[in-house]
Amino acid sequence: MGISSGLHWLVILVVVVLIFGTKKLRNVGKDLGGAIHDFKKGLNEGSEGEAEAAAPKQIAEHKEEKPGE
Repeated sequence: MGISSGLHWLVILVVVVLIFGTKKLRNVGKDLGGAIHDFKKGLNEGSEGEAEAAAPKQIAEHKEEKPGE
């Protein structure tokens, strides 16, 4: 049978809930979700920053010519 059986996972879930309690598990889930959200946000900001750094910045040079030179 093995560990992948649905009944085994259900028993493990019940034991974890009994040990830690639902409030603690809810807080862990909320913290984990926030961490994943911040990680994805950081990845998006990092890729935007790389795109800006990779794009060459155009600097317009203005040369004034003086009359008589």
